Amino acid sequence: MKSIYLVFVILLISCNTQKTQTDSVETAKTEIAKVMNDQEIAWNNHDIESFMQGYWKSDSLKFYGSNGLTKGWEQTLANYKKGYPTKAESGTLNFVVNDVSKIEGNSYWVMGEYHLKREVGNADGIFLILFKKINGNWKIVADMSC
Repeated sequence: MKSIYLVFVILLISCNTQKTQTDSVETAKTEIAKVMNDQEIAWNNHDIESFMQGYWKSDSLKFYGSNGLTKGWEQTLANYKKGYPTKAESGTLNFVVNDVSKIEGNSYWVMGEYHLKREVGNADGIFLILFKKINGNWKIVADMSC
């Protein structure tokens, strides 16, 4: 009888652990989606500095795009401001997220597309973004967009 009870307890613990892990993954995905939604709103208001709040404010941030590798939050901000100086260049941003997957611990990748509708000509591309939870907030630590 003790062995049946022990098996029952182990099954209960296992089921609760699995549900907690599933809940935490779904919570992470929801929170990451909110960061990206906030970025869209900021971008569409031509508020590049607010858009950058989704990125890790660190010299270790990495952005890889058509101009090569950029290191650091400040340089990434400067590049965005240079490349999109007015609303005509920044236009209206729409992200299409195709996959969000846990890598390990508090790290996820997001694969998707970006679409810019703008006066100077539309721009479309793809991205792979790495998110990490830092000090309780989801931040982009690496971005590859082309």
